[in-house]
Amino acid sequence: MLKRNLVRTGLFSPVLLLTFPIVTAMKGEPKSQKSKPLYINWLCADTLYQPSDSSVSLLSTEANYAAVPKILLNRHVSKFVKEFLVKEDEALQKAKNRSVSYFKMMDDIFSKYGLPLELKYLAVIESDLKISAVSRVGAKGLWQFMPQTARDLGLKITHKYDERTFAYKSTVAAAKYLKDLHSQFNDWLLVIAAYNSGPLPVLNAIKKSGSKNFWALQNYLPEESRGHVKRFIGAHYFFEGKGSIVTMTKTETTKYLKELEIFKASIPSNTIKKDSAAVAITLF
Repeated sequence: MLKRNLVRTGLFSPVLLLTFPIVTAMKGEPKSQKSKPLYINWLCADTLYQPSDSSVSLLSTEANYAAVPKILLNRHVSKFVKEFLVKEDEALQKAKNRSVSYFKMMDDIFSKYGLPLELKYLAVIESDLKISAVSRVGAKGLWQFMPQTARDLGLKITHKYDERTFAYKSTVAAAKYLKDLHSQFNDWLLVIAAYNSGPLPVLNAIKKSGSKNFWALQNYLPEESRGHVKRFIGAHYFFEGKGSIVTMTKTETTKYLKELEIFKASIPSNTIKKDSAAVAITLF
């Protein structure tokens, strides 16, 4: 079990949703499945042009790939991630073995809801990918929902069964909640923090710090919540070996995508493979 994972204080995570209402309606499916999602089949941005991946390889030369802007690990979390990967290697390896049973299903659901697929790594630090996981305060399942939060998200809990332990249904609930949090904060690091603490502590941290940058406001968050974000980034790096849009602040993301657009504009058209050009258009 990832350290501090299932023994976190009862003041945080979906626990706080007992007192903080969900910002948008969560009872049913998204209002319009036809509306364009935020991200479509999102791949890690810094691997989009990787020549070794034939399915999304857009460039024909290694020189071009070497020039692709890279997503860098923020200096505020670099040391933590390096230590995390060593300290939690055994638990992460076990979670990786379990991931075979869940990640494809999570990818399909997150794609349907227009969410970055890398958000599935949140379940790794929430439950070690154990559907039977139960915290000391009563959070349960892959996504560690408290009873009332689960009911608010459409999950049923009776004396006979508990849908928090149903992998598919609980992942749909997590997708709804993550999408809702993003509509409120528009920043994935703040979303991860709010998933742990509830929205109000994040809003208070923004107010006290005068900033919406996670690295500027993190010290105004509960210690557990800022650690939760860092552990998520660590798990992401374990599985991906690099960062993506969900490991960056909104400012970092905006800067990165601008650099990527400049890079794309500099690529001679004859170096882009015709069968893969649509991928770049779709993702960006």
